[in-house]
Amino acid sequence: MRMWLLLAGINGAMAVAAGAYAAHGLTEAGPQAIHWMSLASTYQLIHATALGVVGTLTPILRAGGGGLARILNFAAGGLMTAGIVLFCGALYGLALDVAWLMPGTAPVGGFAFMAGWLSLAGAGVASKAKAVEK
Repeated sequence: MRMWLLLAGINGAMAVAAGAYAAHGLTEAGPQAIHWMSLASTYQLIHATALGVVGTLTPILRAGGGGLARILNFAAGGLMTAGIVLFCGALYGLALDVAWLMPGTAPVGGFAFMAGWLSLAGAGVASKAKAVEK
């Protein structure tokens, strides 16, 4: 749980910083660079929030005893983290004119995002955890 919440917090802060840089620091880089930076920061922020969900679900799924659900939840976090690095990293690279660092990785990162969301859905379907009643 701690790992996912740590990654959620770090990626959330990075996404906000990147969005601010897109709005205020890239003014002379041109509209395409601003678009790439803004898009990357949006996707990073969305998936940082999803990592928080993965972290929050970890102890619930552990208590519920659902082995497959736990595996799929962990896979969701890993795939979303990979998507952040590959997809957002590629767009940040384009915006900052260092795209040669990660050529062609945006589509792989996009696939990782989709697979992560499907893994999270699978964790929900496979979950044996019962709702906590007060």
